Amino acid sequence: MPSPFAPAALVGESFAGEGANAAHTNVVIGRKGGPVETAWATALATPSAGHVPFLTIVRPSVPVKPLTLFVTKAAADGELHQRATWGSAQAGLAQGVADAVLADLLPAEEADNLLIIAAIWVNPAVDDLDVSFRNQRSAAYDAIRAAVNATPTVADVLAAVAEGPANPFYTPTSEALAR
Repeated sequence: MPSPFAPAALVGESFAGEGANAAHTNVVIGRKGGPVETAWATALATPSAGHVPFLTIVRPSVPVKPLTLFVTKAAADGELHQRATWGSAQAGLAQGVADAVLADLLPAEEADNLLIIAAIWVNPAVDDLDVSFRNQRSAAYDAIRAAVNATPTVADVLAAVAEGPANPFYTPTSEALAR
C-alpha cells in the first residue's frame, strides 16, 4: 500500500512580483488528523488584533480544496489594502491552490484529507488589484511547488549564501558581509 501524500508537514515559500503589488507567501501543508490540523484550528480559533485568519474561498460558500487558511502578515489598513487582502490576494491564493490541484502537485483525490496554512504578505501600499491577484496566484502556486518538491535544496541555499543574502527590502553591502 503506498504511503499517503504529505504524511508529515511540507513547507514552501515564494515571492512574486515587484514593488507595492508583490506577493510573499509561506505555506505549510499537512494531513487532517496531524500536527498541521492542530495548528490550522488553533490559528483559526485565536485571532489577534489586525490578524484574523480566515478560510480561503473561490467564491462565497465555496472554499478552495484543500481547505486553506489565509493568515495575514500585515493588518489590513485602508480601503484598498482591505480589498487587496480579502479580495485580490484571497482570490489569487484560491486560484494558486486550485492550479496546484489541476497540475497534480496536490493530488485531487487527497484534497479532502489535506490542509494548508498560508501566511500572506499584502503590502499596505498595494495599488493594483489585478497585479496583486496575479502575483499572489503565482506566489501561492510556486510556494506549494516548493513544498511538494522540497526546494530549495541545501545545496541551493549554500549557493545563494555564496552570492550573498538579499531580499526586496535589504541587500547587505560587501562591508557588512565581511567577517
